[in-house]
Amino acid sequence: MKIPVAIVDDNTQNRRSLAEQLGYSDEVTVRFTSKNGIDFLEQMKTTPADMHPSVVLMDIEMPEMKGTEVVRYAHQIYPDLKFLMLTVFDDDDKIFEAIKNGANGYLLKDEKTSTIIDHIQQLIEIGGAPMSPSIARKALSLLSRSRLNETDTGSKDNVAERLSERECDVLKLVVEGKDYKAIAEKLFLSTHTIRKHIANIYEKLHVSSKAQVINLALQSKWFNS
Repeated sequence: MKIPVAIVDDNTQNRRSLAEQLGYSDEVTVRFTSKNGIDFLEQMKTTPADMHPSVVLMDIEMPEMKGTEVVRYAHQIYPDLKFLMLTVFDDDDKIFEAIKNGANGYLLKDEKTSTIIDHIQQLIEIGGAPMSPSIARKALSLLSRSRLNETDTGSKDNVAERLSERECDVLKLVVEGKDYKAIAEKLFLSTHTIRKHIANIYEKLHVSSKAQVINLALQSKWFNS
């Protein structure tokens, strides 16, 4: 089944263009688009529950209500809804605020449509935290200075030993900010295989997102040498 999504962006051209591009996809379907956060919340109220989106592509800087505020508020009402921030901004404050308020991923608007679709699938299939490579690099810096996610690190010295050699290779590339496609190309594997490896890594390390696994790897200093 196609993954139902919603698009929230105050720029009419951007909103319509993305909806049109996603409309050609066999993987996702656009339930509705919204011109701002208030409009999005109103449409969620009037849309039957079985027609709600599973993933929301959310702009950050909008009139009426910022995207990060929408995420924080909507999470209280729709806890299963996943938010993928899609924006031109990549500064530390906005990344931190988005993650803190419950965003599940953070992509730049100049990403290819195919990349956006791939990240939507990642979000649904393994519950990761998709990020553009440049965003992931900034998140590494943020996570090294602040514990954004509480993770059990009591046995961090031997946690990495739970992973196979191939899983360690995959994890190292994840920490470096590589996306699924880049990791697959680097290791000469399919993206499907990479997804399975990452799902196994999450299970073995008892984490549920890219932000958590990066934080754990940084704290444990697995790849510092």
